[in-house]
Amino acid sequence: MHRPGDRRRVLRALSLGGLALQGMALARSPGPAATLDIGAAWRGPREGDPFMAGVLRADWPGRGLQIRHAVKLPTRPHGLWPEPGGGLLVVGVRPGGWLLRIDADGRIERQLDLTRESSACRLSGHLAASATHLFTTEIDFASGQGRIGVRDRDSLRKVDEWASGGVEPHQALLDGDGHLMVANGGLPRSIDDRKLDLDRMDASLVRLDGRSGRVLRRWTLDDPRLSLRHLAWSLPAAGGEPFLGVALQAEHDDPSRRAAAPCLAVLDGDELLTPTRDAAGQGHAGDISAAAQGGFALSNLRSGHVHLWHPSRPAQLTRIVEMAQAQALVDVGDPLPGRGVLIATALGLARWHARGEAAFLRWPQPMALDNHWVVMG
Repeated sequence: MHRPGDRRRVLRALSLGGLALQGMALARSPGPAATLDIGAAWRGPREGDPFMAGVLRADWPGRGLQIRHAVKLPTRPHGLWPEPGGGLLVVGVRPGGWLLRIDADGRIERQLDLTRESSACRLSGHLAASATHLFTTEIDFASGQGRIGVRDRDSLRKVDEWASGGVEPHQALLDGDGHLMVANGGLPRSIDDRKLDLDRMDASLVRLDGRSGRVLRRWTLDDPRLSLRHLAWSLPAAGGEPFLGVALQAEHDDPSRRAAAPCLAVLDGDELLTPTRDAAGQGHAGDISAAAQGGFALSNLRSGHVHLWHPSRPAQLTRIVEMAQAQALVDVGDPLPGRGVLIATALGLARWHARGEAAFLRWPQPMALDNHWVVMG
């Protein structure tokens, strides 16, 4: 096992040794040659169209994209989680009043109404899963404090509740030891999701004991106006240690300061770093996924850009996609070396791979994808 200092030295050594990312992009191989099922949430192209969630099937050889099944949702969704056997968990976004499971045949198997659990707590957008429990990020709107709902995996009912260690927890992921990594966005919010008193922002990354919820470690950044939003573990080469990537969203009053702020933090051992201040990131990352042998892909819905960050060039962001409304990202295994990334855009699904041909599939009907999607299975 690497000690924290070892991993910091690894990152700095990589920055000196370097991986030729442009060379990777030129080493072309054939594109994907299989079908792939993707859990997604969307609505129609017009404001007011109903929100839907279900499974899309990408047929790369046939160059088609179809809706395998879909269900209508009560309100806007956000986080998704694929389950063994083909089921899909869908989380309502702030103030999230519902959590539901869609089975492999496209039926709502179970739906939970949070107003029957608590008059104050609502879902904040995401969940993580262990073999026996679900962990939902929540906000107690009576106190303003962040909570983690510990839920039975089958029934979805809350069996315990922990403090999130901060304000406005957004996404959580388990680490290799079964502990919970929580991105506390730090934004005080009203029950109708208005941001309040940005001068009181208190964003943090917290590791909670996966059995008791006890705070094991808490990290903050020097700039209090950087909100920690989304998380992804890197996929390093064999024998390497993963980094935790944190997508940042700047909340400065001054637009120029927002645009100049970093969009990525990386947990390197025991140190939370902002390795790049590349202006291409514009201080905003809407989603993050593993990519390109230890790096991360970061999307910006506003600019339509997806950038690649890699530890071999930690100060640099490399633009890999430019398409309108590029947002939801997911890394996907390929027969090619490394990992591909699927990107939801205004017109359809784009696939990027450092060593493979780019690919694109149009939506099967006019639809606007929500912020996140997941590979099924």
